[in-house]
Amino acid sequence: MDRFRIGRSSNNGIDQPSDPLPQPSRRINFKSALQDIQVPDSFLHGISMFKVGSNGRLEPVTFKLSKDRFIISILPRKIERVGGSSLMRPSILSRKRSGASQTSMGSIGGDSIDGSSVLDAGVLSLLSDTDVDIGSIDRIQSGQMTLKFEMARKKERRQSIAQRNSMGIPMLDEKRSFSLIFRGAETLDLMVDQGGDREEVLYILHSIIGQYESAKLKVGNEVLLLRYIWNDVDRDDSNTINEKEMGELLNRINFHVKEKSTGAMYQKFVKTLGLTKAQRKQGLSFDQCVTLLHKTKRDMATWQVKPVTQLFYDIFGQFMTKNKIRKKVSSTSFLNKFLLTVQGEDNKTMESVMQIFTKLHQLELADVSNHITEQNYISLEQFEAYLLSRDNDIFNPRREQVCKSSEMTKPLSEYWINSSHNTYLTGDQLTSKSSVEMYTKALYRGCRCLELDVWDGARDEFGNPMPVVYHGRTLTSKIMFEDIIKSFDVFLMLNPKTYPIILSLENHCSIPFQQAMATQMKSILGRHLYVPDESSLRGSLPSPAQLRGKVVLKGRRPPTGAIDDYDTDDDAADDDLTEMQSVRTEKTSVTGNTKKSQTSVKIAPELAKLTLFHGTKFKSWGESGQALTHHMHSFSESRVRSFCKHNQSQSWIQYNQTHISRTFPSGNRTNSSNYSPILAWATGCQMVALNLQTPDEMVRMNYGRFRENGEQGYVQKPSTLMMKGVTEPRTTHIEVKILSGSCIPKPKGVSDGECINPYVSISLFDCSDGREVTSTQVTNTVFNNGFSPIWKFEDSFHFDVKNACVAVMQFTVMDKNSTPTKTDEFIASASIPIACMRQGIRSVQLSDAHNTRSGAFDFASLLVLVKFQHCQAEI
Repeated sequence: MDRFRIGRSSNNGIDQPSDPLPQPSRRINFKSALQDIQVPDSFLHGISMFKVGSNGRLEPVTFKLSKDRFIISILPRKIERVGGSSLMRPSILSRKRSGASQTSMGSIGGDSIDGSSVLDAGVLSLLSDTDVDIGSIDRIQSGQMTLKFEMARKKERRQSIAQRNSMGIPMLDEKRSFSLIFRGAETLDLMVDQGGDREEVLYILHSIIGQYESAKLKVGNEVLLLRYIWNDVDRDDSNTINEKEMGELLNRINFHVKEKSTGAMYQKFVKTLGLTKAQRKQGLSFDQCVTLLHKTKRDMATWQVKPVTQLFYDIFGQFMTKNKIRKKVSSTSFLNKFLLTVQGEDNKTMESVMQIFTKLHQLELADVSNHITEQNYISLEQFEAYLLSRDNDIFNPRREQVCKSSEMTKPLSEYWINSSHNTYLTGDQLTSKSSVEMYTKALYRGCRCLELDVWDGARDEFGNPMPVVYHGRTLTSKIMFEDIIKSFDVFLMLNPKTYPIILSLENHCSIPFQQAMATQMKSILGRHLYVPDESSLRGSLPSPAQLRGKVVLKGRRPPTGAIDDYDTDDDAADDDLTEMQSVRTEKTSVTGNTKKSQTSVKIAPELAKLTLFHGTKFKSWGESGQALTHHMHSFSESRVRSFCKHNQSQSWIQYNQTHISRTFPSGNRTNSSNYSPILAWATGCQMVALNLQTPDEMVRMNYGRFRENGEQGYVQKPSTLMMKGVTEPRTTHIEVKILSGSCIPKPKGVSDGECINPYVSISLFDCSDGREVTSTQVTNTVFNNGFSPIWKFEDSFHFDVKNACVAVMQFTVMDKNSTPTKTDEFIASASIPIACMRQGIRSVQLSDAHNTRSGAFDFASLLVLVKFQHCQAEI
């Protein structure tokens, strides 16, 4: 078989470092890593709370931590009304696992629950058992800023206090409420019972999550995977896996073994361990199951060469002294033959290597691994652990680090800004719900330019105007403008160093409601609201560093008393109709009639003076370039393509060096699909707004772009977009080999279903000569194995990159459907800007559709080989 031929060897010596390495700390047992966290007994026995259901109904539940602190269980409570009053007495209902989607009730404290006896129909409707794994929690959010809480507030407004008392349901209290955001998009919304201490609950949960994040850095992926699925496969809660549970374990890790072969596999393995008949019947411990996973990966398909083994021998040589098969590698060889030669990491030193080795020696790996006690050596298993680790990520860690404030002092026009379109929508553009939660989600995903379509609403009991946000003239629901502004204030209080949050106001309000908007923003945001003075409107735009912790408004700021006739996305879309009739150039004027006449709207001075960015009508690049820098333009996606098609890219690039452009999806995308942001980025547009509620490949590409600078939402544009005059895009050629995968879950991270059939799609999103260029290549399919799939690593995929400063490569893992008539399912992906990509043998850290690495996706990765024709320093 051909070798990888990934580089030449150098310096065969095995010099030892002059200073001895400190002995590593005791290796942890990850299964018990959280048990030393002190928690009150009430957390283990159960705390009375209320859960907000999907319909906004409050359900009495018990919040309970597992003994190992890894699982939060939400158990239903029985409500008993005494003497016709609304008094409640909790009765904790335990459960035994009877299946992935079914539960059976046990009993605690003498209450006999047989599944149908003492509970009336009303109580039975409340039984919605929920388990949340600590490893799947993305964040904890205080208050009531989720869609379920919004629905609960609406339901509360429709009910009288007497009605709620008769049902034993309390009034909502924001100070007792919190939400767990987990598995990317799901929420568990809770309110502690009267007299409960929310802050204590939050403190305990933050402590546990912090300990978990620290502990997981000291274990291998197989240990993380097994711990995550353990409670699901250990059906009898014996803390062991028996022969019957063995098949479920293998299915959960996505490794298919025929049912009739599972028993033989189990017996063969326990015999290898030397277990007695009694021990075999009792089952395998956690550590023994880790060993089983390691052995399964090592011994599967003995005819197939393992990529890591092949790489290990190719790089360091198959034989050591006296013709012994290589089982370890020295620190010197690791530095010279691997890091410097194969990986091209010229900044690495022996000190860097010893830091890596120290971490590897502290890793909890399988007991059958070839343990190396010498601190200047690592084993093949430890080498593999490094290859799959975050430290070896294909995304350059220097580009991922948060920039220092001193590096964020350029004018705003010199940055790409993570932006969203119609941020409030949860789904399509015509009938979906609007939600304040969508703003919070967008902010925590790094979005820093958010859109609000504001309309006249009703008036409160005192006659005060209440502006609302929704997609006008559609069936989308309405939410209060004031509630959205409150969510920004909460976010900034928790994240005071956030770079500026830009609100793109699509203002459809009458003067009284505009005045109410201004009043609400000033009273709620206070010092967080940026109010530009006249002097700040002259010269260059302010920098992200200057506006840190501020909310900045984009809207209309015409001269006092003037009538403004252009700003909204609707008006910009109307211009696109004209654009289709006659393309504007520097020397021609627009001809033809727009589909609908522009509407002149007077702007309330109270709102105008709060606004920094003033949206203006585009006439020509020459005229626009002479305007004040806080004047800006908005264009729909069709206008972007039109400008580029008609050779106006360079004029647009020059304009965007000092001014701001915002682009947005076509109005025809009523299903909230997205356009490619590549062309807009390539012309220097800062605010390339996407429908972030749709987790498609374009949104995933956007996540990859703004992973740079620590997902702060601001990425400095490349120097080629800031040069005067015409500049040629930088090109390169990339060769990619997909070697293997590790711990790839089922679609959406579900526990049920067949083992997956994964294949990898590699797409390059690029542009050339004013046109989008997308090329996609796919690997072969590996059937019935997501645990450790190996693709045909002799296959090479070649890509010619036309604009390396802008192009993005996307790795997508799909599940091949065994039924030809059904479509393949998305599993996970990673998007890497070419300018941030590292050469060599690299780990691709995979994320779910919502760009989160938690739960079943926390340890999913690909191993790839990347070669560049040109050095990345040139890009």
